Amino acid sequence: MIQDSKYEDFVGWKDFNHEDLWIHDKLILSTRLGYECGPRGMPVPKPDEYIVRPIMNLMGMGLGSQFVKIKDRSEDLVPDGFFWCEKFTGKHLSIDYKDGKQILCLEGVRRKKDPLWKWREWRKIDREVPMPEILEKLKGDYRYFNIEMIGDKVIEVHIRLNPNWRHGDYVSAIPVFRGEKIRPPVGYKYVEDKNVLRQGFYFK
Repeated sequence: MIQDSKYEDFVGWKDFNHEDLWIHDKLILSTRLGYECGPRGMPVPKPDEYIVRPIMNLMGMGLGSQFVKIKDRSEDLVPDGFFWCEKFTGKHLSIDYKDGKQILCLEGVRRKKDPLWKWREWRKIDREVPMPEILEKLKGDYRYFNIEMIGDKVIEVHIRLNPNWRHGDYVSAIPVFRGEKIRPPVGYKYVEDKNVLRQGFYFK
C-alpha cells in the first residue's frame, strides 16, 4: 500500500487546511458546482434515473456507486452516507495538475454492462483541461490536484495525483480484479497494486 500524500488522500489528510476538507465531500462539491443533488430523504426534482454515490470515499474506484431510478422521495433507495445526483454524459476523464500545470489526462473505458467500479482500461490521451475555478476557493497551498470529469462536469476533486500512474509513464493501464488470472496481453506487463477489489494492472 502507498504511504505518500502525493498519491493518497488519507495520508495527507492531517496536513490539509481544515477549511478545505469539504472538497472530499462529494455532496458539498456537487452542491457548490450547481448540480441537482441531495442527501437521502430529499425529494428529487423529477422522476428520473440518478447516480447514487457515497458522500465520501477516499478508497476510490467508484465503490458503491450505481444508477437508480427515483420517482420522488429517496429514503428507500439511497443508503445512509450516500447521496443522489443528476447523471452526466460524455467521456470519463482523470486529470492531474502539478504546481498549477496539467501533467496528465486519462480516459476511463468501461463496458456498459459492468458495475461502475469496474474499469476496462485507462488510456492516456492528449487533451488540455483548464483547472476548475472551484480549486481557487481553497485556503491551503497545494502542489498536486487530481480531478475526475464526465463530459465537461467535474464530479470529484483530490488534493493529490492519480495513484494508478505512479509506476511510470504509460499509455494504457488495464485493471486486474481479484479472482482474475494474471495473463498480460501482448505488449503489457503486470504490476501488483492492490486496492479493495483490484489486485493490480497490466501496463503498456
